[in-house]
Amino acid sequence: MNFDIIPAIDLRDGRVVRLRQGDYAQQTTYATDPRELALRYLHDGARWLHLVDLDGARSGGLDNLTVIKAIAEDGLQIQAGGGVRVEDDLRRLFDVGVHRVVLGSVAIREPEQVARWLETYGSERITIALDTRRIDDRWTLPSAGWTEPEARTLDELAPWYVARGARHLLCTDIERDGMLAGFNLDLYRHLADIAPQLAVQASGGVRSLADIRAAREVGARGVILGRALLEGRFTLEEALAC
Repeated sequence: MNFDIIPAIDLRDGRVVRLRQGDYAQQTTYATDPRELALRYLHDGARWLHLVDLDGARSGGLDNLTVIKAIAEDGLQIQAGGGVRVEDDLRRLFDVGVHRVVLGSVAIREPEQVARWLETYGSERITIALDTRRIDDRWTLPSAGWTEPEARTLDELAPWYVARGARHLLCTDIERDGMLAGFNLDLYRHLADIAPQLAVQASGGVRSLADIRAAREVGARGVILGRALLEGRFTLEEALAC
């Protein structure tokens, strides 16, 4: 069974950044050029790269498409999202070399439309992103860069997408994102219970190699690594080896 180690690059104004808990006011900007960073990850053994257009996540447009295109030309398999709202956005990302498109807000707000895209493009070309925040014993699903509340819940939509052929699910505990507090393992155990057919990518809070091992043990099929790599908590080679 494959387990994917997926380094992440979050883009804002064409630069590499990280947010704390999705808060655009709590941004750390890194001096590294995003394409140079992607090439470093490729050299270190990455097969996949996760790209997030943070500008697009708020604006609803593909604001960093030029940067995504440049990175996609270098040989990594790219999973990219942020700002995808209509089918033309999927086509534009596929056209610049993206292998899988990540659908977040639109997957929460317009699931019937996303189900049609799954049927058209296939389950290997789309990753459903259901990033969640625990409120009053419910796994809620805020949208628009985690800024707007929505009525649907994780427990409702994860099995719903399984029934419509989804294969890949990215799920972040928003409260852990960028906090280096470790994965919320209870969240991934819960997903394994309610939607065991999904290949879940764990995201949000990884701080150590032990966190990666723990995510795998509770059923995740991959991990997204952002701040921990950028700040040298461990190397990509070490993550791949574990």
